[in-house]
Amino acid sequence: MANKWNIPDWLENEVRKRDRACVYCGIEFTPAKISKKSAASWEHIINDATIITRENIVLCCCGCNASKGQKQISTWLQSNYCKDRGITADSVAPIIKQAIASE
Repeated sequence: MANKWNIPDWLENEVRKRDRACVYCGIEFTPAKISKKSAASWEHIINDATIITRENIVLCCCGCNASKGQKQISTWLQSNYCKDRGITADSVAPIIKQAIASE
């Protein structure tokens, strides 16, 4: 079985265990009812919905997801959004550091 983003159950469970906070800014996730901006959202690190792997699927907050959009991580990290929040290649989660290294 898969969710509406075609992420299989086993991978969804694995990612939910790994990504307990936003992989970009580190904020703890909140229920969407409390704050949509800090709610968890599915993110394809490489913006290709056909790449459904543990290396490409992460959970991030809706704020970071909306800001990153279709940008490459290295490009997005130069944005004012990241600068204002102290998000850098050194501050992101290990899964993102791996992705940056292979860009």
